[in-house]
Amino acid sequence: MANILALIIFFISFSLSYGYDPLDPSGNITITWDFISDNGATVDVKVSIYNLQLFRHVEAPGWRVGWAWKGDEVIWAMWGAEAMEQGNCSKFKGQDKPHCCLKHPLIIDLPPNAPYNHRFFNCCRGGLLSSLTQDITKSAASFQMNYNKPTLDATTASFTMPENFTLGVPGYTCSAPFQVPPTKFTADGHRWQQVLDTWNVTCMYSQYRASPAPKCCVSLSAFYNSTIVPCPVCSCNCKGLPGAHCIDSSSSVLQLPQEESLEVVRCSRHMCPIRIHWHVKQSYKEYWRVKITITNLNLVKNYSQWNIVVLHPNLRSVTQVFSFNYKALPIYGNIRMFWGLEYYNDMLLSGKDGNVQTEMLLHKDTEEFTFREGWTFPRKVSFNGEECVMPSPDNYPSLPNNAHLLTFSSSLLTALYFLLYIIFF
Repeated sequence: MANILALIIFFISFSLSYGYDPLDPSGNITITWDFISDNGATVDVKVSIYNLQLFRHVEAPGWRVGWAWKGDEVIWAMWGAEAMEQGNCSKFKGQDKPHCCLKHPLIIDLPPNAPYNHRFFNCCRGGLLSSLTQDITKSAASFQMNYNKPTLDATTASFTMPENFTLGVPGYTCSAPFQVPPTKFTADGHRWQQVLDTWNVTCMYSQYRASPAPKCCVSLSAFYNSTIVPCPVCSCNCKGLPGAHCIDSSSSVLQLPQEESLEVVRCSRHMCPIRIHWHVKQSYKEYWRVKITITNLNLVKNYSQWNIVVLHPNLRSVTQVFSFNYKALPIYGNIRMFWGLEYYNDMLLSGKDGNVQTEMLLHKDTEEFTFREGWTFPRKVSFNGEECVMPSPDNYPSLPNNAHLLTFSSSLLTALYFLLYIIFF
């Protein structure tokens, strides 16, 4: 088991700059370009964006798909999305102007309140894409557009694909377009039709490309030890260094910048926007209880559709989780993904109320369960797909040598729990 975990951790660290995640080896965002109809001088195209990742989602401000036309194409009309800029369309006379005349258009999703006649299937969520695990029905987006063929290809039957695709989300790099079998569709489940041509673009995520510095850290505590292991010093940055924007709790809210892209955190030893605290809360005869608290220390950002992924050998024996959704990832049996309940705690707010928490009950496997040598603490934790910095195993709360877990007095347990509550909450 130890060798397997070491191998997993090695591949995780190796993969940060290469866009491969061993916990989600097939994960990517695929852009599908379907040629629907050839109208002679113009073409109708459906563009779909599929988030095929198990736990990584696209949050606000959402996707912004871009590409480069190879010729003099212009977009005449679009449904389900819109170009951020129209560009210079002065060469077109009359009142009817193209939707976008840019060589490098940048397309964004429509908001939820978009007019009905501008909508298209799977549109209008502000560019948000859920992960496959959280809500597969909201993991895709699509839009349709009509554009003219390039001058040289206007009389041919072939189609010209644009190039240099971008997703507009930090950390993603997109491949060159490649042709795949035409997409098939059916209206009644009996007769199948297909589009004229289909091309795909694969966009892979790299945590290092998204940010060279980590975005979260983990602190630890246990009922059997008064020691609280904090996040390692300078986990995400160091106070005073360039790029480390932080504000003390005593500072005025008016000092906060208005730009959400500028990350400002509450000043701390670790300087991380997100802190995840794992507390081993209680031991029963056949079960043990853990409390997880996620605190948002980013003073200018709320996290919607957040999730955490935890690697721990006993997670395959989870009995009950309170106030969070959870699901096992299909890659390994001891990995669970947790996320908030809709309309209850699926939004992790900034500010003094910026935390969400849960408790979970786990069954003790008598063949491997132990409170010794840090076994009860997670091996790996990620927040929104970003790997969190863990404390050194040498600093984990240790089990007292001269005490048996089940003989702790109730008053001592209560005092320790109260101390933790005062410090963290």
